[in-house]
Amino acid sequence: MSTVLETEEHQALRAAVAALGKRYGRDYVTRVVRDGAHPDELWADAAKLGYLGVNLPEEYGGGGGGIAELSIVLEELGAAGCPLLMMVVSPAICGTVIARFGTDEQKQAWLPGLADGTRTMAFGITEPDAGSNSHRITTTARKDSASGDWLLTGRKVFISGVDIADATLIVGRTEDARTGNLKPCLFIVPRDTEGFQRRQIEMELQAPEKQFELTLDDVRLPADALVGDEDAGLLQLFAGLNPERIMTAAFSLGMARYALSRAVGYAKERSVWKSPIGAHQAIAHPLAQSHIDIELARLMMQKAARLYDEGDDMGAGEAANMAKLAAADACVKTVDQSVHTLGGNGLTKEFGLASLIVASRVARIAPVSREMILNYVSHQTLGLPKSY
Repeated sequence: MSTVLETEEHQALRAAVAALGKRYGRDYVTRVVRDGAHPDELWADAAKLGYLGVNLPEEYGGGGGGIAELSIVLEELGAAGCPLLMMVVSPAICGTVIARFGTDEQKQAWLPGLADGTRTMAFGITEPDAGSNSHRITTTARKDSASGDWLLTGRKVFISGVDIADATLIVGRTEDARTGNLKPCLFIVPRDTEGFQRRQIEMELQAPEKQFELTLDDVRLPADALVGDEDAGLLQLFAGLNPERIMTAAFSLGMARYALSRAVGYAKERSVWKSPIGAHQAIAHPLAQSHIDIELARLMMQKAARLYDEGDDMGAGEAANMAKLAAADACVKTVDQSVHTLGGNGLTKEFGLASLIVASRVARIAPVSREMILNYVSHQTLGLPKSY
């Protein structure tokens, strides 16, 4: 993999995280999933080395870096076969939103724990009837005029890690006093808050992180549960969604690199008709194409991370969406080709690739479908009219 476009610090970070990932690897994740556990040991080690909070401000115990650094951490852990999905949610989305828009009290309460891994947050936007369309979210927040508290009511679905997260950053909608229109707002909801219920969704996906449906039934929150400015909801929401897309790209690239590495190793060793199967172009060329696709997707991810870290939210929005689409497509194709390269062995537990067939599909669906990304590029970049 070429790293000439990265700084020496970034290259050193890649090497260090890769070394950590190698100590755990795919077997560790497989064991954790089999035991119904969580990757606590890897999470703790990554935190102790400063990797989980590398994007958070130094004054709160973070590394003072950005999404560029955090995406390197996730990609390298993924390439070692042991990605941490909650990195996408806790430090990338929630940590970023609180660091940029939270009150001093919220920053003091959450950022040190998010940085050192002792606290985690989930992120709740997706709804049964709205997907991730923030304009159709029906979870509503209304203010109790007598107490000043907020009351949240609604449902969320496919929310990762709620069982282990100390709180969930919930996207709701409040009524604009001037226009009467509903606008998005973000609220910190502690896990054990009364009226905040969760139901685990059984998934075919083999991953340590569990998925949940959430029900909020007049959940009462103090006034300071609101993150940031009530009138800046969309700005704050997208400040979290762009890192989410960039980190999803990193997740996909790591998985693709892991699968490709296993396939290339097999193609070098497996001999049929007197020579390794990797000598045959029908095997070699698809793997080479996968490598090219991975490298191209990483370039767009690096562009998106740089634009975001430089404060160009609009530019980062386009690049983050394109990076997520390109990386997801590269991942699905690479995993498929890697399984195919191994033939029957690609479907065995011994080689551990078959489970990635399901996992690789995730990024094509979440956190936003590839069709909605194509809509975004059609409308925002090309200026084509909307059909909806």
